Amino acid sequence: MPRISVIVLSAVSLALALPSQARDLAERAPNAVLLVAKPTIVDPNFSRTVVLVTQAPDAETVGVILNRPLPLAASEVLPPELASGNYRDPVYYGGPVLRQVIVALFHSERPPPASAFHLLKDVYLSMHPDNIKMLLASKHRRYRLYLGFSGWAPGQLEDELAADGWYVLPADDELLFRHDTAGLWRELLDKATSPHASLRGRGASRAQAAALDCAFSKVILPPR
Repeated sequence: MPRISVIVLSAVSLALALPSQARDLAERAPNAVLLVAKPTIVDPNFSRTVVLVTQAPDAETVGVILNRPLPLAASEVLPPELASGNYRDPVYYGGPVLRQVIVALFHSERPPPASAFHLLKDVYLSMHPDNIKMLLASKHRRYRLYLGFSGWAPGQLEDELAADGWYVLPADDELLFRHDTAGLWRELLDKATSPHASLRGRGASRAQAAALDCAFSKVILPPR
């Protein structure tokens, strides 16, 4: 398989930096949710998937699929100038958009040096080469690499939700970096369909419902 270049895609907001003041404000609240595919989704790109998503400044929804590891080592996809020896996890399939692009989901106690989306407390998503180089250089960072990403135009995901294609659940740090994702979709599907499910619209406490509604409005609904 040919090595894949790490690129900056200016047309996609994964590579856009937020101004520091706006970033400080954004980091006070979750800016991501989980989409759990309903069994009725037959599109092979998203059938039986769990997708972590956030909203870009241009109102596009972007994210990565959490439960599709690829039979590839980082050394097989990274360009030779990027050391891959410190990365031990599989490379994951992030989605059908720009499959040649490397995207990193990572934990950082400080805002990263280059542009990235803040998702949860100390959790970021980025395709910027400087962030990826920083992660690969460390033996102790908590991160995961993806090929490609998932994306929806403004309003598109809202339409899919109206057509009953997805469950929406809150994102949490433990799920994002789980070592074994083989049963993740079934686990979250069962959680979403449980009478006690904490998902948007039913079964959640007032605090849970308010937090999830806030994240849902930020991540999925286009600005009015």
